[in-house]
Amino acid sequence: MKMNKTLGKTFITAMALSLSVTTFAGNKDRIGAAGATELLINPWARGAALGSAGVASGTGLGAVFTNIAGLAFTDKTEIMFDRTSWLGGTGITINAAGIAQRINESTVLSVSVMSTSFGDIDITTVDLPEGGIGTFSPKYNNINVGFAKEFSNSIYGGVNFKVVSQSIANVKGSGIAFDAGIRYITGEQDHIKFGITLKNVGPTMNVSGDGLAISILYPETGESATVEQRAAAFELPSLLAIGGSYDFNFSETSKLVVSAAFTANSFSNDQFRLGVDYGMEIQKASFHLMAGYVYENGIFSKEYGYEYRLTALSGFTAGLAVDAKVGENKNNLGINYTYRQTALFNGVHTIGFAINLK
Repeated sequence: MKMNKTLGKTFITAMALSLSVTTFAGNKDRIGAAGATELLINPWARGAALGSAGVASGTGLGAVFTNIAGLAFTDKTEIMFDRTSWLGGTGITINAAGIAQRINESTVLSVSVMSTSFGDIDITTVDLPEGGIGTFSPKYNNINVGFAKEFSNSIYGGVNFKVVSQSIANVKGSGIAFDAGIRYITGEQDHIKFGITLKNVGPTMNVSGDGLAISILYPETGESATVEQRAAAFELPSLLAIGGSYDFNFSETSKLVVSAAFTANSFSNDQFRLGVDYGMEIQKASFHLMAGYVYENGIFSKEYGYEYRLTALSGFTAGLAVDAKVGENKNNLGINYTYRQTALFNGVHTIGFAINLK
């Protein structure tokens, strides 16, 4: 136990040193300058229903997005699959799937994948601006490998390594990044929690491929040549999130969890998040009603631009989760639904399925 406490203190110290460097790294002039912004989208229904405010309260596989330290609360084995209709009417879909596995009393490992599809887009050229020569399908794929550990009864930490891949018909890009997070629990009933996480930290990315090459013709000789242009490198959307939560335990079968978080984004507006989750158990089933709100500067503006609204999301989120206990071990089979309101398009809808083996 003493060794675990020492490791926990070492982990917290390392995180604090990292955060001291990055907390104020962003500024208004950098807004919109990052790439791979799909890393800012929460693909998991349950966490998204709280406005991703569960930096201190999120548990299991869904915590890979909000705070990897929450992965340490996985019971035994958790399998999830979620599908999102992003910005309804655009044809963009996001599929996320993963598995979390406890390997001993204090350690949990996870593997998850997030894939974004933009549908089929017509291929056009200068000579054929109307298309008619085929289609291509852009893809964004992120692979996550997470590790979380219980250092003591009150300190939890974790790291998540990710591979980022983007591609269209003839241009591709890839990169790597990592997340790190810690969580502290206190109170007589372990009802007060604090969390901090640093996300999307990694080297710059760039793209390459035949799509960046052009053919030129030398009029003097009539010879042709291919010139490849080099694309500028871009940074990942790194961020720091700090949060807390409080559990109101009304009874053994009824609880309300209130979560709040602040997100300092290096390449977009800072955000304040608030989420509530009311859970109730009835015999062999449990029900959760969830809601959240994400505030940032300009979110109430109807105009878009540098000094106005910078997001299509309106901030309001809501969701419903139903879990049924089956078998002698009372394994959980769950279904989750989340709606995220948008100022444009027809909202964001996510439905997910979860299996939690105990």
